[in-house]
Amino acid sequence: MPTSPVTPQITPAQDPFQEPRREDCPWCGSGSLRTRLRAPDPLRQRPGRFAVYTCGDCGHTFQNPRLTAEGFAFFHREFYEMRLAEFTARVLSADAVRRRHRAAALRLSGLREPESWLDVGTGHARFPEAAKEFFPYTSFDGLDPTARVEQALLEGRVEEAHRGFLTTPGMANRLRGRYDVVTMFHHLEHTPDPRAELRAALTVLRPGGHLVVEVPDPRCLFAALLGRWWLPYGQPRHLHLVPLANLRAELARLGCTVLVTDRKDPHVPYDLSAAVALAVARAHPAVRLAATPLIRAAAVLDHGLAPLFRRTRFSNAYRIVARRG
Repeated sequence: MPTSPVTPQITPAQDPFQEPRREDCPWCGSGSLRTRLRAPDPLRQRPGRFAVYTCGDCGHTFQNPRLTAEGFAFFHREFYEMRLAEFTARVLSADAVRRRHRAAALRLSGLREPESWLDVGTGHARFPEAAKEFFPYTSFDGLDPTARVEQALLEGRVEEAHRGFLTTPGMANRLRGRYDVVTMFHHLEHTPDPRAELRAALTVLRPGGHLVVEVPDPRCLFAALLGRWWLPYGQPRHLHLVPLANLRAELARLGCTVLVTDRKDPHVPYDLSAAVALAVARAHPAVRLAATPLIRAAAVLDHGLAPLFRRTRFSNAYRIVARRG
């Protein structure tokens, strides 16, 4: 059986994967910070702990110290290439993921028929694949920091594949003004600078085009109740969790008109089942196997209570649709 590579113990001062710890909020500059949680990497069992801080003034929640570009590339690659499919299958079936993509596309079907659409953080481009049912005459492109987008191109789910972030040097200028719609489904939390990524998204949008952003909600009650076991904290890959009010204000500052704010449909019913799966992820394989019925029972609760959770502060995500001025 293959074994995982051993990562040596290193101090933060030596760590090439982490920046120095911040003393101020990266969103508003306030020095009123509090530690929200400290958590180890739950899936790869690597040494060290990652801290998440919250700003007492604006509520912005962020990793501190933040991963360097090298660190993020390493953990992102390791997570997606080694563990994502395995873990996701334990808490969300492939059918559930397809239904979510289709439901999101259906909600957006009221948009005027766009000529071109860029799905940012597209992964395997399952959203463009689902959206083509509702937008048969739209050209879908994908952008992602991993090789998954290139595979999606080979398999015909996107017409063009772009590797990286919108803030990757030269990317936004190369795609300037090409798209009628830009979607970011659970992408912004991975970006080193969410504000810069939003500005870049507006750069590639045509005037009057639509930007769709869906992100985890750091003010979800499950975040407080489950702590380190709340999946959207996503350490160490999630660098920023932006509260709804902050994102709305930033889009307005950038000259956008917010058309839709939705907390209901973006809710993913996995909080309890994912918490159980994370809690046993580091356990012996026999314990993980024995926990499978418990994960299934938690999943039943997640789905059974979802109609209530979607309408309350237990909703774990939100979506904004904005029009570029």
